[in-house]
Amino acid sequence: MSAESGIATFRGVDGLWEGHRVEEVASPEGFAAQPELVLEFYNQRRRQIVDARPNEGHVALARLEDLFDVHVITQNIDDLHERAGSTQVLHLHGEIRKARSTRDPLVVVDLPGTELDLGDLGPDGAQLRPHIVWFGESVPMIDPAMDLVQTADVVIVVGTSLQVYPAAGLVGYAPPSAPVHVVDPNTPLEGGGRVELHRCGAVEGLTRLEARWRQEFGA
Repeated sequence: MSAESGIATFRGVDGLWEGHRVEEVASPEGFAAQPELVLEFYNQRRRQIVDARPNEGHVALARLEDLFDVHVITQNIDDLHERAGSTQVLHLHGEIRKARSTRDPLVVVDLPGTELDLGDLGPDGAQLRPHIVWFGESVPMIDPAMDLVQTADVVIVVGTSLQVYPAAGLVGYAPPSAPVHVVDPNTPLEGGGRVELHRCGAVEGLTRLEARWRQEFGA
């Protein structure tokens, strides 16, 4: 979803994230072994996200709130959906512009800038870490996401390989009557039945869907 805003995708074809093994920078073990490396890695991501801008796909999705009750469930850790104007965003894998206590995961704070360093403490006096769901950690927002999908009249799946679980299983919770639109240039899925494929990027796919539904619903 955010690739067309210049945000690097989570894992490249070489299995690396921005030149690092994912386990080094996205696991509790990696943080325990090299906390300064992990904190600086996310500081760099945060600087990149602050400088990025929502793309027209983000904006089209936000504008669909003119027509529908839109809920965004995202695996992305940036805040581009919110900055584009979406008002109901559920972050499955956390939010990079927030930090949480290493002692109590319920202690979460907003970061005023881009930097989080060793020695930065939360309200409970514990070291802060990125508010990110790392490998080996539970996904606390998965149950609310399931509940949302179960109420959907239409599902749009954007820019995902549907290979990362448990998020990949969410579409299976949609009611059988709900059409499913998959927007991805490289999707391995086959269309047919209730599944409509849009083999293109998020900007092209979402702006087309917005225009189509505005024409259909007269708004």
